[in-house]
Amino acid sequence: MYQRILVTTDGSKLSQKAVNSAIALAALCEAELVALKVVPRYPQTYFEGGIALAAEDMRRVEKAWSDAAQKIVDAVKKSAQSKGVTTKAVVVRSDVVSDAVIATIKKQGCDLVVMASHGRSGIKRLLLGSETQHVLTHAGVPVLVLK
Repeated sequence: MYQRILVTTDGSKLSQKAVNSAIALAALCEAELVALKVVPRYPQTYFEGGIALAAEDMRRVEKAWSDAAQKIVDAVKKSAQSKGVTTKAVVVRSDVVSDAVIATIKKQGCDLVVMASHGRSGIKRLLLGSETQHVLTHAGVPVLVLK
């Protein structure tokens, strides 16, 4: 059925629901799992919402974010492997989560995406956007969305 399943996570309780479902589905299909965490880049200017920091300080902050992200995907990998699922832990740096997810789908050769959605509507959705909606409309592969 599916050969390689991509699951996105941010380490939250909601995304853990997607992780658990993806692991179970991968085990059922005897598919490989790719666990993805997208890490933002540090804002460079005041206009981007960042405080001007020295370049070394920005590298330190970005490294801390990447290290924390690696722990999250490593935990997914450990959990999946305990259930017999071959897993690859991937951390990608990008300011646009949905673009990073779509690029990872292509790069890793995934044929299904499992992700969580907060299910925002109305003005919250308009203001915050919807990474899940963007992935749904541009992924080119089936997307399983959990709420």
